[in-house]
Amino acid sequence: MWLVGGRSTARVGAAVRKMFMLTHKLERGCRVIPYTGSIPGGLHTGEIIIVQGTVPPDADRFHIDLSSGCSTKPCSDIAMRFNACFEGTPSVTCNSLTQERWGQEQTLQQLPYKQGAPFETIILVHEDVFKVAVNGTHLLEYKHRIPLDRVDTFSLSGKVRVNAIGYIPNSAIYSESGDLSLPYKGSILKGLKPGQHITIKGQVSMYPHSFTVNLRNSRTENIALHLNPRIKSGVFIRNSYLGEAWGYEERELPFFPFSPGEYFEILMLCQPHQFKLAVNGCHLLEFRHRVQDLSSIDQLEIMGDLELSDVKLW
Repeated sequence: MWLVGGRSTARVGAAVRKMFMLTHKLERGCRVIPYTGSIPGGLHTGEIIIVQGTVPPDADRFHIDLSSGCSTKPCSDIAMRFNACFEGTPSVTCNSLTQERWGQEQTLQQLPYKQGAPFETIILVHEDVFKVAVNGTHLLEYKHRIPLDRVDTFSLSGKVRVNAIGYIPNSAIYSESGDLSLPYKGSILKGLKPGQHITIKGQVSMYPHSFTVNLRNSRTENIALHLNPRIKSGVFIRNSYLGEAWGYEERELPFFPFSPGEYFEILMLCQPHQFKLAVNGCHLLEFRHRVQDLSSIDQLEIMGDLELSDVKLW
């Protein structure tokens, strides 16, 4: 779904945006600028800030601050000031304020915003950097200079109109390729836990052989759950790959739910002792956990003869 995990480019994925719109209420309505608001629960690794608005035709600059409080005397420390400047050579700059002293400025000699045009800015919080995308395209990374646990305030100033501000918690999936292209690898921030659902929507190819869905550990070769529907033979294989070996293969099914060229919706529910899987609204199978540390399952992998239209975790 969007900002890069380990790559230099990314796009905002429709799947995460849909998840956000469905499960989290944005603070909608035009904001009075300058705007300052608290970040619910503070800022943590894996969380995302989304800002939607419009740049006025006469805009000269605007900036977003992620700070530790909102004091003006003395000025609160600013973990990141993201500044869009339209004057002179259009550019984006980032900096931090610590004990009322600015650090070394990071400058990017390009500006993804256009005067008179709407925009969407996404900030993804990583353990060591902020990653910023504008209008679906990865823009920059900015290394943390202030501990994340001190960042609790969002501010926006300058010539800009803002229609929505919101926060996505760290339970989301984000695509390492930046979109829903195959092979798809989605990072599950902080791993799985009981009660979470994963939905996968797509369409089987017209002349398919099979496709694969893996829930795995990104730091090892281990696959906690391997799903492999083979459309030609009508067989749906489930297995795990642990300690460099495949386990016992499960194949029994009440029915085979996939057909060439047909739309499908897979719903996976993570329970304390098993995964439950439904396809197109009908319960299909259960798979008992062979990996007990569910938090180690931090990657969703999808490949094969299909086209993805939506992936989300909730």
